[in-house]
Amino acid sequence: MSSEILDTTAVPVVTKAGEEDTETAQSGGCVRVSGVGPQHTPATKIWYGKVTNAPGYRSLPHHHGEAETGGYVLTGIARIYFGENYQEYIDMKAGDFVFVPPFMPHVEVNMSTTEELIWLTTRTPDNIVVNLPDVDDSILVGYRRA
Repeated sequence: MSSEILDTTAVPVVTKAGEEDTETAQSGGCVRVSGVGPQHTPATKIWYGKVTNAPGYRSLPHHHGEAETGGYVLTGIARIYFGENYQEYIDMKAGDFVFVPPFMPHVEVNMSTTEELIWLTTRTPDNIVVNLPDVDDSILVGYRRA
């Protein structure tokens, strides 16, 4: 028998389409919208939202502090640049999951110049975004703007 105490008074909280929190931390062309987070739900240990990049756009270099981040590419073609001078990268497409470790500087890129990139992203404990100094597009191997 478990020693946990069930909370029979707890209720689910729904964030309806169009009522998401848009006052989230942004990083350049990477736009985050919160569906579940401490800013607008009772959540205290998780952030979950939708992240979009318009065709050919990228985020500023950034990291997520102490937060562990999980992502899922819903639509589009994504690339994450990381490592020294952002010279390493991984590519993802719709259906791929990614884990981004805490404090890892990176740049998120929509590799398509015609289609939007949409991610579903979760982060614990919250949507921490620490923007870093920008870099010139030319150092990002294979990247081009729309």
